[in-house]
Amino acid sequence: MEESIHTEGIEPTRERDHSPEATVCSGGLAGTAASEPSSEEVWMRMLEDPNYTYSAPDYGDIVEGIVTEIGQDEILVDIGAKSEGVVPGREFRKAAQAGELESLKVGSPVLVFVLRGEDEEGRALLSIDRARHEKSWRWLEEIHHAGKLIEATVDGYNKGGLLVNLRGVRGFVPISQIAGMGGRRNQPSEVMAQMVGQTLLLKVIELDRRRNRLVLSQRQALQGYRQMRKEELLETLKVGKIYHGVVSSICNFGVFVDLGGADGLIHLSELSWGRVDDPNEVVQVGQEVEVYVLGVDRERKRIALSLRRTQPEPWETIAERYQLGQLVQGRVTQLAPFGAFVQIEDGVEGLVHLSELSDTPISHPREVVQEGDRVTLRVIRIDPAHRRIGLSLRRAQHDMGDKVAETGPGQAG
Repeated sequence: MEESIHTEGIEPTRERDHSPEATVCSGGLAGTAASEPSSEEVWMRMLEDPNYTYSAPDYGDIVEGIVTEIGQDEILVDIGAKSEGVVPGREFRKAAQAGELESLKVGSPVLVFVLRGEDEEGRALLSIDRARHEKSWRWLEEIHHAGKLIEATVDGYNKGGLLVNLRGVRGFVPISQIAGMGGRRNQPSEVMAQMVGQTLLLKVIELDRRRNRLVLSQRQALQGYRQMRKEELLETLKVGKIYHGVVSSICNFGVFVDLGGADGLIHLSELSWGRVDDPNEVVQVGQEVEVYVLGVDRERKRIALSLRRTQPEPWETIAERYQLGQLVQGRVTQLAPFGAFVQIEDGVEGLVHLSELSDTPISHPREVVQEGDRVTLRVIRIDPAHRRIGLSLRRAQHDMGDKVAETGPGQAG
């Protein structure tokens, strides 16, 4: 990914004098009024100044100069030397092709690389392309040492991985370092071809300027990004608040939800107000959900979530949906010596006492019903404060002439 070149962060390898006299010299080279001193006069004055220290440019120096003339085949740059330095056409071709010289004009600052020190005429040979390339390597070294992440656009690929361009430096992302491709060997070229033009988040994992080698990893970058986002989320998440997320995985004890860089766990008991045996019955991987934050353990880096608490607690409005004498349908969930528990909606279970299961005496509910049976019952007691609802199987059968009605929750008989 090509980026514009800025001068911050690049220091010349040798000290340069930027005194007012040097600035005047620069102005004279750019073309000043005839009344102003000539460049030779200014140069002699600087030499006579006891505070002036001159250091000749040397190979490898990267300095900022001022453009004094722009031609088809060369650019003249004042770098504070005896004469302007020369940038031949071959040394600014890449920068021109990248569109980085479109705004360049006389008086503009420009970063240059010293290819050769001053000749007999005091002119240095300079390169804009080499300065651009050198600055890019220095920038990449800083990124690498700091462990920071960068973005780059894929501009090609080969059988081994993806090719990217980082400010003029060619980088390589091996197949093993492409997210989701670590163990994939079927048609990798087709997958990589589809990635050309995409912008990837990357981490520098190997840098060797001498060999012109730059290796990057998308996989490690995403891991680093998620770790960073997790730290941020752990600091900003508030207990009792509702957040948006995406189901990332499902296991037998609950569901993991990605909150945008960190996963939180919805325990099986927090998926629904009703009983849940299989989380897949409630959500699917990739599904977007709203979740309630139950707790944040910053030390252990764990986030506890709830899905059911984003919905109204069913017992709070139980009296609005059920009345005494109403016929309801439910599923037998548990048998106890004193009766059978029946779920009539998610989060609401009622008790059918042993005496309300049959007109004839029985010693255990299993003599009449089994777990999982669908039954029709009559509501005989409602106690919202204690979350209890009394049901009767025998009274419902009396009223219906021993025929099981196909009625749903909330329908009166």
